[in-house]
Amino acid sequence: MAKIKTLTFLFILFTIFSISTLTTTATKNHGFARAISPAKLGIKAEKLSHLHFYFHDIISGKNVTAVRVAEAPGTKTSPTRFGAVNVIDDPLTIKPELSSERVGSAQGILAAASQSEFAFATTFNFVFTSGQFNGSSLSVLGHNSVFSNIRELPIVGGTGVFRFARGYALAHTYSRENNGNAVVEYNVYVFHY
Repeated sequence: MAKIKTLTFLFILFTIFSISTLTTTATKNHGFARAISPAKLGIKAEKLSHLHFYFHDIISGKNVTAVRVAEAPGTKTSPTRFGAVNVIDDPLTIKPELSSERVGSAQGILAAASQSEFAFATTFNFVFTSGQFNGSSLSVLGHNSVFSNIRELPIVGGTGVFRFARGYALAHTYSRENNGNAVVEYNVYVFHY
């Protein structure tokens, strides 16, 4: 009987100790992650901004801004250029003319990722170099079906005034030359702080 009482006592003691340890461990800050106040990061009221500009994709002629850096063995014979990887540093301007005021660059990678349509897996940043967003950027990641009239691309983040940004960009090909050079009109709607 004394042995049963001792085992029961030890079991109860072990249970209390285990619950106590689990509760303490769950509430301790171990330095990996913790909740913080948005005010500590200077986060205020969220804003919605509309940006409108033109993207100049220059693949031939003087001052090329988009270059192929890799391709698959079958890229040259593919009707969709499947497997081609291009790097861009395309000017962003206020008006469709390349000579108009420059507000930044689109910098990143476009990869021909479809075997059935001319479309890119797109990952680039709108890097702003003038105006109220100078020094800030927006990150774009998504599917760009080049010959669709309007393409919607997600805004997945940003820097500077666009920290914690989210939204979308609507792309419309404004003009395309026979040599492949294109001007794309962008309307960007972005939530930011």
